Order: sequence, then C-alpha cells, then structure tokens
Amino acid sequence: MSAPRAARRRGLPPIVAPDARLLILGSFPGEASLAAARYYAHPRNQFWRLVGDVLDEPLHELEYADRLARLCARRIALWDTFVACRREGSLDAAIRDPVRGEVATITAAAPHLAAVAFNGTTAGKAAPAWAAAGFATVVLPSSSPAHTLAFERKRDAWRALREWLPSTARDPAAGGATTVRRAGASPGPARRGMG
Repeated sequence: MSAPRAARRRGLPPIVAPDARLLILGSFPGEASLAAARYYAHPRNQFWRLVGDVLDEPLHELEYADRLARLCARRIALWDTFVACRREGSLDAAIRDPVRGEVATITAAAPHLAAVAFNGTTAGKAAPAWAAAGFATVVLPSSSPAHTLAFERKRDAWRALREWLPSTARDPAAGGATTVRRAGASPGPARRGMG
C-alpha cells in the first residue's frame, strides 16, 4: 500500500514593482513561510541577512512590510520558480509535481527587468528558461539553513547582485509595488503596496 499523496500547495504571489531591475527567485516557500504568508519567514533562513548585506541595509531587523518596501525601493522583485507543488515538509528534495511560474507573469508587471537571481540550485534549474527569454542569470548558494555553506561564503557570492542594482533607491513611500495575482488564484481584492 502506498503512502497518501501530499496535498497540492500554492506558493506566495510575487512581489514586484514596475521599475524592478532584478528578480530573486526561490524554489517554493517552506512550511514557516506558507504558515506566515511571508517570504523567508523561517528565523534561521539567511535570506534577509544576505540581501541586507547586498544593499548595505539591516533588512533582518525590519518588520516584514518594511523589508518588502526596501526591496522594491531598490528595484528588487521576489518570487519562486514553483507556484504550486506537492511536498511534505520544507525540503526542496521533497517537491513533487511542481508547476513553474511563467516568465510572462513577471515581465508584464516589470518591463525593465534585466536579471534573475536564483536562491539555490533547485530554483536555478529554471535559469535556462529565463536566459532564453533574454535575462542575465546567476545561481546563488541557497539561503536555507539546510545549505550548510558558511555565511561568509554565501555573502560573498550574493554580492554579485550589486551589478544589477541602481546606486540609489527610490522613496518607498512613493509606492508602486504590486502583488501580482496568478491565473486561477483565489478571488479577492487586488493588493497594492507592500502587502
């Protein structure tokens, strides 16, 4: 008798401003992120420290909405390569029946996008599709606590993102960030702002 199949889960909607230049793609949100409905919610995930280092801002010390505001002000969009999948637990190795996000979903919302960074090798498997669409791509060491590379080595690799970032940020109070709804997403009001 086979084990029951894990329920299909939907990921988080993308966070993107129309002037985004860089998109960071993870694989699929972990259990903590899905429960909190926030990207990189697990307290041991190093994402906010790594991106904070890239931006020279203490993102990990900020409230979630402020973190997203700072990303958008620095023209960074955030999403995952898989928009839905079956998975028990939070490990990428347990992902089954994944559904990939479409390049067109982001490019319609962010026509000035220049580069796509992948948070880990599972997300990085989507790099050829994004490169074929004309984007510069870089696969980075995973920010996950399951990836045991020393923080300093991760940090050094993530600093490559500075190449695609403007030297100044726009005022986050100016708004302009959008949470994009995917086709088939649950109905409800479209959200604007930092969510």
